[in-house]
Amino acid sequence: MAAGTARIDRLVTAGTFELDGGSWEVENNVWIVGDDAEAVVIDAAHDADAIEAALGGRRLLAIVSTHAHNDHVDAAPALAARTGAPILLHPDDLPLWKLTHPERLPDGELADGQRIAVAGTELTVLHTPGHAPGAVCLYAPDLGTVFTGDTLFHGGPGATGRSFSHFPTIIESIRERLLSLPADTVVRTGHGDPTTIGAEAPALPEWIARGH
Repeated sequence: MAAGTARIDRLVTAGTFELDGGSWEVENNVWIVGDDAEAVVIDAAHDADAIEAALGGRRLLAIVSTHAHNDHVDAAPALAARTGAPILLHPDDLPLWKLTHPERLPDGELADGQRIAVAGTELTVLHTPGHAPGAVCLYAPDLGTVFTGDTLFHGGPGATGRSFSHFPTIIESIRERLLSLPADTVVRTGHGDPTTIGAEAPALPEWIARGH
């Protein structure tokens, strides 16, 4: 296949999120960034078959995990086995990863400031702990977007009421790492619809006052 300009594809998969003894039905966004020749997958959620089909034979350079909650990484080993692509995760999330995949470690580490090249563009890793210790966002300035996993959603920050999470930390991550991005940056989230940095920024004082 011929290469071209990098584009963003969205696939929605369904499964369960499990933590602290609870289980919830969820739908996850799987983001694919690339061109007709190569791609990276952001969060291999639930369905390796569907993700492989969405790749359409493109060479998969990496499976990038925004964090290690099971609903974001449960299909990662199967997808890696089929494609040969490495699974990348911030090391602070290894305790969470091992809850889902105790026998299989990620292949490489994500670090703040690291750049992942694909299809002539770059994704810059922003370490944004709070929802999980090793949570990261991926900023693609050429594409005018940031992939936020479960750190920032349309309407507020990700949940911090369960193990390994911390509300003041997620607020600091959003304030320092995300709200400093251009206001028209499109926020592509781990669940639900996209938003923009400019749409979310005015609500920061309300989030802090709510304090959860």
